[in-house]
Amino acid sequence: MAEPVRAKEGPYHVDLEGGRTYFWCACGRSRKQPFCDGSHTEAGMDPLMFTPEEAEDAAALCGCKATGDPPFCDHSQPWCNAH
Repeated sequence: MAEPVRAKEGPYHVDLEGGRTYFWCACGRSRKQPFCDGSHTEAGMDPLMFTPEEAEDAAALCGCKATGDPPFCDHSQPWCNAH
């Protein structure tokens, strides 16, 4: 299995609809970041499916793929604190 690619140094701020299912790109190869476009098949990784219970404006979804709380940015990486 390949390692994730850092798509961005910092989070993607996106509006999420409550009750809607999303697929967060865990491999970093998607061209539709932070969401999956199927590129993971070549990387041997799977996206993370999640469904927020409530709507969330400007949710911080991890761009570097090193979060300990996927799909959300946990600000554990030095570059995340600048965003």
